[in-house]
Amino acid sequence: MMRIIESPREAMQGFSHVIPTQEKVRYINHLLRTGFDTVEIGSIVSPKIIPQMADSLEVLKNLDLTGVTTKRMFLVVNTRGAELLAELDEITHISYPFSFAPAFLKRNLNTTPEKSLDTVKVITEICTKTGKQAVIYISMAFGNLDGDPWSIDLLVEWVGKLHEAGAGIIVLSNVAMEIDAAMISDVYSRLIPTLPQVEFGLHLHTTNEGWQEKVNAAYQAGCRRFDGVMNGLGGCPMSGTEMLGNLKTENLVEFAEIMKFPVGIDRKQMNITCRMAREVFAEY
Repeated sequence: MMRIIESPREAMQGFSHVIPTQEKVRYINHLLRTGFDTVEIGSIVSPKIIPQMADSLEVLKNLDLTGVTTKRMFLVVNTRGAELLAELDEITHISYPFSFAPAFLKRNLNTTPEKSLDTVKVITEICTKTGKQAVIYISMAFGNLDGDPWSIDLLVEWVGKLHEAGAGIIVLSNVAMEIDAAMISDVYSRLIPTLPQVEFGLHLHTTNEGWQEKVNAAYQAGCRRFDGVMNGLGGCPMSGTEMLGNLKTENLVEFAEIMKFPVGIDRKQMNITCRMAREVFAEY
């Protein structure tokens, strides 16, 4: 089993231009019919800071969800956003970018790890009450570039706190620093046996070099949830450093095919969306 999560949000938030709303709608409608487990449609964030995502709710309202079985995820940065999304039937999953790196959290959310953990508790409670699923991301999960403390022991400690706060899906992200397959193997080999009841995922920022070894390292250690972005576009615009691209969704599909995992991807539709991605994200 392997879940592939496609995130057009990641591509759009890091793009240099604001894509017209109807172009986003057209593109995401195709993604929703490609066979991905989940599509992360948009986010509720400050339009002043990330104007590329200011129309996310408008995009959601205009999607054609007739017959769509793919799950739909939205990112929030506070409890107000979660409360708003909890009322929308179109959304199945609500994601939140936690971190235990103080400098990263201060720069991105103007908060602290302790306050961010409180936010996780509220978001998971909201999701439980309204039938949504919370997806908690750990940014800078594999280390950081700010000199803040990091170790696998510290990661395990904070993952335990997130689980106690109600998180059932926890996705690790490296955000802005390259990591190797050995690091990935060490982290998941430690985490997954410690908390087997948690669904762990990998949101990998990487160049295209060595992707297969990194994905395989996570898979062999027990990770079954993988985020990707068509053509490897996007990144975190608030990382405080030059953006590192995302793992290509095409690579994840290739990996699944090599390993003979049935992931339900419509290859013809996938080719269409790949071409659309090149058109939608063309510099103009």
